[in-house]
Amino acid sequence: MALTILLIMLGLMLSGFPMMVPMLVATFVGFFVYFPNLKPDIIVQQMVSGISPVALITVPMFILAADIVTRGRTANRLLDLAMTFFGHLRGGLAVTASVACTLFGAISGSTQATVVAVGGPLRPRMLQAGYDDKFTMALLINAADIAFLIPPSIGMIVFGIVGKASIAELFLAGIGPGLVILLLFSLYSVWHSWRHDIPLLPRTGWRERFVAMRKASLAMMFPVLIVGGLYGGYFSPTEVAAIAVLYAFILEVVVYRAVKLSDFPAIAYSTGLITGIVFILVGAGAAFSWIISFAQIPQQLIAALGLADAGPYTILFAISVAFFIGCMFVDSVVVTLVMTPIFMPLVNAAGIDPILVGTIITLQMAIGACTPPFGCDIFTACAIWRKPYAEVIRGTPPFIVILLFVSVLLVLVPDIALTLPKLAYR
Repeated sequence: MALTILLIMLGLMLSGFPMMVPMLVATFVGFFVYFPNLKPDIIVQQMVSGISPVALITVPMFILAADIVTRGRTANRLLDLAMTFFGHLRGGLAVTASVACTLFGAISGSTQATVVAVGGPLRPRMLQAGYDDKFTMALLINAADIAFLIPPSIGMIVFGIVGKASIAELFLAGIGPGLVILLLFSLYSVWHSWRHDIPLLPRTGWRERFVAMRKASLAMMFPVLIVGGLYGGYFSPTEVAAIAVLYAFILEVVVYRAVKLSDFPAIAYSTGLITGIVFILVGAGAAFSWIISFAQIPQQLIAALGLADAGPYTILFAISVAFFIGCMFVDSVVVTLVMTPIFMPLVNAAGIDPILVGTIITLQMAIGACTPPFGCDIFTACAIWRKPYAEVIRGTPPFIVILLFVSVLLVLVPDIALTLPKLAYR
């Protein structure tokens, strides 16, 4: 029966139904099979319980902050800052793209917002500088993945709720892998630029650099507030989210005057729409987790995969592979809600740090955002650049290989993720 429930969910997903429909249908089917004598009100109770954790308040606030700055000038100022320091180097414009995505990720926490905010203005510059469109589009949609690891990250918030892990520690754990990806993408960009003889851009003088630093100084306060506040223990993740919204409002409405008060109904609508989808998925995921726990589906799957007596490395590699494949075909939030309850009993029994597991899963969620066939960043790129799907994904394989290499590296060298959380909280 457990297999039937999972097949029903998969069938509805492949049929094109919105992600919330397969989750809810599978939950109700499982409920009526395993609890035929109980009232379905219990499902509603489980769903409400799933969205009750206080930490979920951070989700709409970070989404709202990202919506505000995406409409404003923050991204352009960060882009100009990166350009003045890296633009004249070999592969400098491509390195600038990765740096800008990393900086903007510390504000938005969204890969799609980063593709729009950074990829929109930067792609024409890269084409004009001599980069081919295949490389340019692939770099921008994959560099946007860094935004999902650099705090704040909605993926880490979801995992923290489902996996019962510290969201503050997860935020700090994402910084190390994010910087490693930035370094490897930059090195590959330099090699690509040298191999294809991309012309060097003029060197920017220190006067222009100081001007760019002054203009971007307020935007750079976002990572200082978020990372510094968490690392120093001054703010909780919920407080950081509230401060991010306030700071985004002051920056874009009062200081830059790029966003008007009349824009806020549209911003609020966008935030409410995305938040509603996330919360429905989280609530449905909580009810589904309750069903599969009662049916002992995690134990059955683990036994079938031969993981019951596996060591930590085997478990971590199994988690990486399972989430990588899942996020290629299904929305990453849904994959996290469904698969995390399956693996967490095994993780806890093996004594593996849940912060490491959450970082690995978040990285797979990020990879899934740019991986065919259903990567959301790919569809976002198709929409904003008006390019066919096949053309957008042509240059992605080298970047996906780099991301998978980091996945393996994270399993073998966990301190890449765990050093900052250990320094701050342990």
